[in-house]
Amino acid sequence: MKYRDNKITDLNIAYIGGGSRGWAWTFMTDLSMDDSMSGTVRLYDIDESAAKNNEIIGNKLTARNDTSGKWNYITSSSLEEALTGCDFAVISILPGTFDEMESDVHLPERLGIYQSVGDTSGPGGMIRALRTIPMFVTIAEAIKKFSPDAWIINYTNPMSLCVKTLYHVFPEIKAFGCCHEVFGTQKVLKGICQETLGLKDVERHDIHINVLGINHFTWLDQASYKGIDLFPIYKDYIDEHYEEGYEEPDKNWANGTFNCAHRVKFDLFRRYGLIAAAGDRHLAEFMPGDEYLKNPETVKSWKFGLTTVEWRKNDLKERLAKSHRLAAGEEEIKLEPTGEEGILLIKALCGLDRVISNVNIPNSTLQIPNLPADAIVETNAVFSRDSIKPVAAGELPESVQQLILPHVENHERILKAALTCDRSLVYEAFETDPLVKGKAGKEEIHKLADDMIANTLTYLPKGWQ
Repeated sequence: MKYRDNKITDLNIAYIGGGSRGWAWTFMTDLSMDDSMSGTVRLYDIDESAAKNNEIIGNKLTARNDTSGKWNYITSSSLEEALTGCDFAVISILPGTFDEMESDVHLPERLGIYQSVGDTSGPGGMIRALRTIPMFVTIAEAIKKFSPDAWIINYTNPMSLCVKTLYHVFPEIKAFGCCHEVFGTQKVLKGICQETLGLKDVERHDIHINVLGINHFTWLDQASYKGIDLFPIYKDYIDEHYEEGYEEPDKNWANGTFNCAHRVKFDLFRRYGLIAAAGDRHLAEFMPGDEYLKNPETVKSWKFGLTTVEWRKNDLKERLAKSHRLAAGEEEIKLEPTGEEGILLIKALCGLDRVISNVNIPNSTLQIPNLPADAIVETNAVFSRDSIKPVAAGELPESVQQLILPHVENHERILKAALTCDRSLVYEAFETDPLVKGKAGKEEIHKLADDMIANTLTYLPKGWQ
């Protein structure tokens, strides 16, 4: 990397999944608004035409007078071409299509198993992992061969198993998983802080937190704002607003697919004493299925929603249309901060800054001592030049640890199942998943697993057939 006037001028970034009609634009937007780095972004996607479309969109951003970060976007035709000589690689792929995801999310409903997201835990998350892991084996092998010293940033779900696979294949890899769910909880704390204390212009970054848990099932055991302990304030707010929850400005839970009133968070705080730090749609899926996801009426009473795959398919049509408009110059990307931290972390790893942020990495330093060392955990870490140092987050309370352990154990089962095509491990994982337990007998659960595997065979190794 070349440094000139405290700027990097020749950074090489590989974007795996570079045809994305969402995350890629987010990434490009953040790059275009920061003048401290420039270089080349290599877009690789199995849909090369989609990557070429983003090449046009990215270079249009660079050509604009109102962008300060100038990058050259090029399409790579292979992983080798994208990865060779890169400094960073970003992985953001959709494993399979929404047809496979439709089975992941909705087939379990025949046993009364409802999923609000279906991409991380529960039957949907596990089957999605089965088709994702072989893809990540290929990617990890390519990184080991073509860019072993590069920093790897993963955005793909199921986050924990994606990162776990990268380290399983290439233990020396410099990889971490980024997720914005914790940021959403910081924004809730910011809003409650402003409302309760009569403050204005509180910045999310000034809500200082200690993060511990696993991706999408993260918890905070400390939260403060400029010396003010936010736990008593949060507790008092919940006591006063437990039934209605917290409505973010301009985000009514009933009018947005991804919105919620944070009532699941409020209830978990009352039960376990920690602040659950992910969206309610995610948190609910890690809990027993007769609690927040018993049926659609129960979901509605907790003021969040079941994101249907039909909605996702319609949303994709809209994003495809937007992609064509952007490439044709009929529409421009709005230059607004996206709220993601990927660019900040890249800058820190380049030595331009020092950042503390939540990250998904192996528990190798036992940053959470009462979770296994080979678990992928989410805690804070210090990012500085060519270094990520995980923060010692401390032990989870036993009650929360017991909620998390079944999922950590299932991560191990599903990784082994994906690598060995072992159906019995999938059966075990389904049987022990909190959403599934108590919903049906073993025979019905095994039949569900078989049918879900059959619906995703196109993306599975031959050993599953």
